[in-house]
Amino acid sequence: MSLNRRFLGVAGVTGLLIAVVTLFATLGGAASGPAAANAATVNASTAQYAPTNTGSPAISGTAQEGSTLTASNGSWTSSSTVTYAYAWQRCDANGANCAAISGATKSTYVLASADIGKTLRVTVTASNADGSSSSTSAQTAAVTAKAPAGPAGQVKLADGKTSVPVTSLAPPYRLVVAGVKFSPATITSRQPIQMQVQVTEASTGFVVSGALVYVTAVPFGRITQPAEVQTNQEGIATIPIQPTARLPLQKGYLLTMFVRARKAGDNVLSGISSRRLVSLRIS
Repeated sequence: MSLNRRFLGVAGVTGLLIAVVTLFATLGGAASGPAAANAATVNASTAQYAPTNTGSPAISGTAQEGSTLTASNGSWTSSSTVTYAYAWQRCDANGANCAAISGATKSTYVLASADIGKTLRVTVTASNADGSSSSTSAQTAAVTAKAPAGPAGQVKLADGKTSVPVTSLAPPYRLVVAGVKFSPATITSRQPIQMQVQVTEASTGFVVSGALVYVTAVPFGRITQPAEVQTNQEGIATIPIQPTARLPLQKGYLLTMFVRARKAGDNVLSGISSRRLVSLRIS
C-alpha cells in the first residue's frame, strides 16, 4: 500500500507541474507586455470603414423658376478620401411623393417650369474605397414662377393685354400715345365730344395705368380746356371735349389738338413723357 501511495503522489506532482507550465505558457502568449498593447492600438488606428454622416446636406438658393439651387455635401467622417454623388428629387408641396429628376446629378440644379408648386430635396452619397452611405437634405419651400420680364406690377387683362402702373416705369421706358378715338367720329356741331386716349409703353407694348393725359386745341381756345385725366387699368383716359365758338364749323376743316401723356412728378418736357398731335374732321 505504501508503494502505491508513493506512486500516486509522484503522479499527482507531475500533473500539477504540467498544469503550471501550461498556465505560464498561456499567459505568456496572451499578454506579452507593452508590445501587445501597442500592436492593438496600431490596428485600431488603421481600421478602414465607409463614410459616416455626421451632418445632413443642405440646399441654398431661391425656390423660384429659373434660379439655381446648390447642395452642400453635409459633414462626414471617413478613413480615406471621399467622393460625392448627388441625386435631386421633386416632391409635392408637402414634401411627399418624391421622385428622382432625370439627369439631375450635379451639386447644382436650375429650377424649371415643371418644378413650380413643388418642393425639392437632394440625396448626397459619400463613397470611399471601403463603401458608401447616403444622407438626404430637408425639402425646399414650394417653387414659385419666375417674375415676368419687363416692368414690375404686371397685370394680365381679360383681352390678353398686359397692364403696368406708370409708377413702375422710368427711363429708358417711355410712354406712347398709341391711339385716339372720338365719339362722334366727326364734328357736325358744337355739341360735346368724347375723346379716348390709349397710352402704352414703347418697348413692351404694355398698356399703362395711372398716366396723366393732357389735351389742348391748336390753336388754343377752340375747345374748353379740359383737366388732365388719368388712364385706367386698360391704359385709356376718357376726356370730354367741348368745342367753343372759336372753332369754325366749316366742312373740311380740322380740329387739331395737342396730346401729352406723362408720369406724375416727372418734368413735363422729359422723363418718360410723350406727346402727339391729333385731329378731328368737321363735316
